[in-house]
Amino acid sequence: MRARKLAWSIVLTASLAAPAAFAATAAAQPPGAPAGAPGACDPTGTEPVYRGKVPSPKQVLGIDLGERQVTAAESDRYLETVAAKSDRVISGTLAASGQGRPLKYAIAGRPDLLSKAGLAKVRAEASLLRNPRTPEALAKRIAERGVPILWIAGNVHGDEPSGTDAALGVLRDLGDRADCAAANVLDNALVIVLPTQNPDGREARTRQNAYGFDMNRDWFARSQPETEGKLAMLNQYPPVMYIDAHEMSRDSYFFPPNADPIYHETPEQAIGWINDIYGASMAAEFKRQGIDFFNRDVYDLFYQGYGDTVPTTAFHAAGMTYEKGGDSPYPDKYREQYLTQWVSLSAAAGNRKTILTQWHKMAVDAYEQGKAGDLEPNQIYNPPNQVDRPVPDRKIRNYFLRADDKAKADEARTIVRRLQRMGVQVERLSRPLTVPDFKPYGRPEAKTTLPAGTYRISMAQVQKHWIQAMLNEDSYTPFPYFYDVTAWSLPLLGNVSGGSSGAELRPRASTVPPLPAEKAARPGKAPKIGVLSLSADSSAARQSVGWLRHKLDREWKLPFRLLSPADVAAGRLGGVEVLLVPNGPAGTAYDQLGDGGRAALQQWTRRGGRYVGWQGGTELAARLGLTSTRLSEPASDVPGTLFRVKVKGGGPLARNVGATAWQFYSYDLVMKQPDPAKVAVAYPAADSPDWFVSGFERGSAELGGTAAVVDERFGTGRTVLFGGEPNFRAFTDGTAQLLVNAIVGPDPSDRAAGAVLAGPSGTVAEQAAGLPRTESPIRVSVKAADAARTVALLRAAGAKWTERRRGDAVHYVIDNPRGLSVDHHPFAGQLASQIRKAGIAPIAVTLP
Repeated sequence: MRARKLAWSIVLTASLAAPAAFAATAAAQPPGAPAGAPGACDPTGTEPVYRGKVPSPKQVLGIDLGERQVTAAESDRYLETVAAKSDRVISGTLAASGQGRPLKYAIAGRPDLLSKAGLAKVRAEASLLRNPRTPEALAKRIAERGVPILWIAGNVHGDEPSGTDAALGVLRDLGDRADCAAANVLDNALVIVLPTQNPDGREARTRQNAYGFDMNRDWFARSQPETEGKLAMLNQYPPVMYIDAHEMSRDSYFFPPNADPIYHETPEQAIGWINDIYGASMAAEFKRQGIDFFNRDVYDLFYQGYGDTVPTTAFHAAGMTYEKGGDSPYPDKYREQYLTQWVSLSAAAGNRKTILTQWHKMAVDAYEQGKAGDLEPNQIYNPPNQVDRPVPDRKIRNYFLRADDKAKADEARTIVRRLQRMGVQVERLSRPLTVPDFKPYGRPEAKTTLPAGTYRISMAQVQKHWIQAMLNEDSYTPFPYFYDVTAWSLPLLGNVSGGSSGAELRPRASTVPPLPAEKAARPGKAPKIGVLSLSADSSAARQSVGWLRHKLDREWKLPFRLLSPADVAAGRLGGVEVLLVPNGPAGTAYDQLGDGGRAALQQWTRRGGRYVGWQGGTELAARLGLTSTRLSEPASDVPGTLFRVKVKGGGPLARNVGATAWQFYSYDLVMKQPDPAKVAVAYPAADSPDWFVSGFERGSAELGGTAAVVDERFGTGRTVLFGGEPNFRAFTDGTAQLLVNAIVGPDPSDRAAGAVLAGPSGTVAEQAAGLPRTESPIRVSVKAADAARTVALLRAAGAKWTERRRGDAVHYVIDNPRGLSVDHHPFAGQLASQIRKAGIAPIAVTLP
């Protein structure tokens, strides 16, 4: 206790010391006017005055920023130039990309804050404000004199470049301007600038990184080195504001307020900052300058894996996505990206004391909510939307992860380490603990005795919101619009047993020390592996192949050879023992294989090859007649959800999996296999106690009793087919174990394998050939009474679609042949608002 009091006294003394304000601030502001206050200094109307210490971009790069996009190397060069020439900027490297490029950052602030002692002081004060046990008097002193940490980050999507150039412009101005607008920011904040989060994608001009990952979906899994380095630094310098600068289709600009749905554990004070400080400031400035913008549409704040949701939920920051229309001329993109970044910094600086005061209050509120076991309710922020599904009125004070299954030890440790690296304290039971209301995931609560060694995570922590986001049983989607997936619970993704309790418990437990990173190890004897990419152009294929390459290279250490349909047609399957066929356009690949390639794949499998496919790879196997499994289009609406599935015991795929697993499912083909012996993993009957769904679903009972994975003999070879993606974003570790077993495990015994398929099944192939060809489709489902109005909207947008009717529901599957994400699709982003304006209450709207 004495040590803690001493530390507080040191910081308190430092906090009381008045900062050395810039002379320009005093000269430009009226006496006694607060920095950034209205009338004190116009952030955008003030004429920039440069000291001349930092060379202009033209002097260093030969161009003015905004003439064209700078390269990753040019971005690094200018950032380092500013840091070398300005006493207000220092630089560093927080990670290296998959291809070895540096992720350069800069920290801008008053010179006294950039010393080793100054930075330590800022971090210590941030830590105290984030600590709910910090005395209120000390928190008040820090809020009076301390500085918030503000982040600007660009280019997480490599083909959205303008945020990088704007961030460099902001950095130059912070490093060299001598006017009051710059001084207001520098006097009242520490600014961290990360111009490009994805240098490999920037150089390749692709949305994804070198491994095919959309890194704006990787924030909680931290699978990529770029994400890992960024989050490690965010924990060192926790933000109160995080700008994630993007581009989209059209020529307008999006900034918050966000669209519904918003995740229920998003702190209310942070939403207030986002809407009322930053959103309001930018709206006022854009209106003043006559610049087109929109908000409360397209971009939600729900999935807990984005560059806006994670800073908000995990750091209690104002995490914000900014989207500039990519159809605009590049100078306009640069200017508007710069404008939103500068206005946001100025708004934060002008509200410094309020923000720091509320930041500490958020920490206190989170702790008190966790102590009481209270979950935040679902809310609607954009009427006339309505809450579709409330958060259950059940106390949750504790989460538990079982550690008594040795086969799942690594997966449990992975979850614990992910929690620890985000500031969550995890304990381990020293003695057995009887929990009166233990609720296992997807099961009814019951009195249960948990063994010693079980991990316990108390909700009475500053990270209460993040704990709920990561360990939830369900995300409780409040509104049926889906920009991304609706389920992401770490225990379900890892297939680790656990559950929750609302009881006030006093267990005998000890804090788990920080766990080291797991060393990658080969899971078994490596066969000769081929990976068949169904298309070089398809976004779905690029991602699925990339996720697989990441696992094979970095985690499983299994060598492989990448093949195309043309390679197969040219006879290059020789030597391959296991062929992995990820997602992609099956019809396109079937055509490109030609008669020779199709015959070669059939013959290779029949003569002893092991074909392992999923999604498009499964459809290709059916088109080739390599399976007796029949495929059909789903009639349900399941946009990205976790289902409990039953694993056949004793089979080669079951090793280290257990009796059940959790399958990620997103509008995947329904697999019906008439021979139960060939079903390795199945969806339980929809009316059985085993049936449980985490995330949004409508009509998913059609999956009940169908196959999730089939495993059958084809001649002397074998076909293993997954309906869904077993390695989604490389974080569905539970079903990835099924996949690795399919790669390195033995063949099933003759007794367990079922009837051998001697040759291609013409019936299955014919049925599969009739499946629609769609790439990354847009999906809209409405009630039959709204069908005519929906069709009118789709026609007006120029959409091409297929239509299915089931009962009172009509499903529209809208083709997206270029595989464009909603950010860059010409009309997908406007569909939800147009549907709402037309008075249609959709069953579901799912965007790519």
